[in-house]
Amino acid sequence: MSWALQMSRAYLSLTKPGIVLGNLISVTGGFLLATHGQVDWKQGALVASGVSLIVASGCTVNNVIDRDIDRLMLRTRRRPMASGAVAIPAALGYAALLLLVGVGVLYTATQRLLPLMLVLLGYAVYVGLYTLCLKRQSVHGTLIGSISGAMPPVVGYCAVQGGFDVTALMLLVMFSLWQMPHSYAIAIFRDADYRAAAIPVLPMVRGYATAKRHIILYIIAFMIASLSLGALGAGGLYMLSMLVAGAGWLAVAIAGLTTRDDTRWARKVFITSIAVVTVMSTAMSLHAI
Repeated sequence: MSWALQMSRAYLSLTKPGIVLGNLISVTGGFLLATHGQVDWKQGALVASGVSLIVASGCTVNNVIDRDIDRLMLRTRRRPMASGAVAIPAALGYAALLLLVGVGVLYTATQRLLPLMLVLLGYAVYVGLYTLCLKRQSVHGTLIGSISGAMPPVVGYCAVQGGFDVTALMLLVMFSLWQMPHSYAIAIFRDADYRAAAIPVLPMVRGYATAKRHIILYIIAFMIASLSLGALGAGGLYMLSMLVAGAGWLAVAIAGLTTRDDTRWARKVFITSIAVVTVMSTAMSLHAI
């Protein structure tokens, strides 16, 4: 493999493409939800691109900050910062460039300050409150971090709507709630990594039994919030989709109370969570178009 290709892959890896893709889907869902069928596809592409670049910047900074604990975990020890493939100044410069271009693209698409303020708030929470402060110190880090992960669909919605209304608030709540069982499931099936890095997530600090109860309660709360969005006008297809998807996720979670294989069960909760958020974002999009 040539040096140029190796470096290209390293810089792409810094942005955590899986996270960027997930946020791309959710910001598109929020954007289309707000259009009520009157879609400006050029604006939508620019909003999605701008948010994706900003998310990529945040993920790059996260890689820089977490390079020490990444070396301790099996699944992350080969990341570019952990392995030393990319120098710290180069990575930070790359992150700054992604952030500046992303902000410029998003503002060009919206000509509004609110979407920028929201996405930068999410960036600050992820890089500052979560990565720098709470991730290594508090069991509540996951909850605070969920705010940043919930921001892209809100930004997509507000880019069209122009203001922060009850629907925007509901998007923030439901996407935040979704992330809690998703994150706890990862912590359970990646138990060895989290213990090696001494990250105080709920399953490690308070045990699997407590984590399982929290997962079930968060999924119930998520179902209530997601169905409430339907009552705000997301449509019948959305309501039906979320009722089925949410009930399926809850059934998988409840099975954890009697399972004999916590790792396998947690993987099922995680995989189902990905399916649920994809169904949710797709249903919001289909309602709009």
